[in-house]
Amino acid sequence: MHSPFPPPIPPDMLLLAYQSGIFPMADRRDDPDVFWVEPRERAIVPLDTFRMSKSLRKTVRQDRFTVTLNRDFAAVMEACAAPRPGHPESWISERIIASYKELHAHGSAHSIECWITPEDEDDSSAPVLAGGIYGVSFDRVFCGESMFSRADNASKVALTWLVALLRHAGYELLDCQFMTDHLASLGAVEMPQSDYLKLVEQAREAPPRLSLNQAFREFADPGARSPGHSSPGKAIAQSLTQTS
Repeated sequence: MHSPFPPPIPPDMLLLAYQSGIFPMADRRDDPDVFWVEPRERAIVPLDTFRMSKSLRKTVRQDRFTVTLNRDFAAVMEACAAPRPGHPESWISERIIASYKELHAHGSAHSIECWITPEDEDDSSAPVLAGGIYGVSFDRVFCGESMFSRADNASKVALTWLVALLRHAGYELLDCQFMTDHLASLGAVEMPQSDYLKLVEQAREAPPRLSLNQAFREFADPGARSPGHSSPGKAIAQSLTQTS
């Protein structure tokens, strides 16, 4: 049986697009075609001025969510593509999902997941996916694609972890593509596409200090965390407090 969708976009083509400042979108979930977007204005989150509110810092420190890296990339993409109030259609089509799954297998697309055990379940119940974010990485650039939340602050916690991991690993640029009120509240800024491309070139001059997997282990693994950090959330919050 033939698929109604064209083949996935090859990983090398996707990476070349991101390195050139463009990315694919679709008009709807079942759209077999994609179009390539090059925004006139680009939103980024400066890694050294990420804005974490007191309430968000408290949530992160309390480890209300169990945070993982690349545990269920497909589930995060599916959740991001699901209909939302006021947005029945998604730009994340089946072809785009298939394309980014291949890019994830290639090692250049990543997800951060926030898990929680429902309050009406006991401690032995399997945690459920409460929020997350996914995106594309190359050199010292991370391009955030989409995020979702099924519980208060879940997507904000995922983004906070992402910022901390990128800083710890030695990344230079976190691209958010389009500005939203949500991103602006966390310190995102807009700039012309030409200025964004200059930042991309600068960030490509050297590799990151650590891989994202290595950076995650240094926060999540009790044996790798710095002395004095009794939990992953406290280590994350402290790392963002030191220079922000």
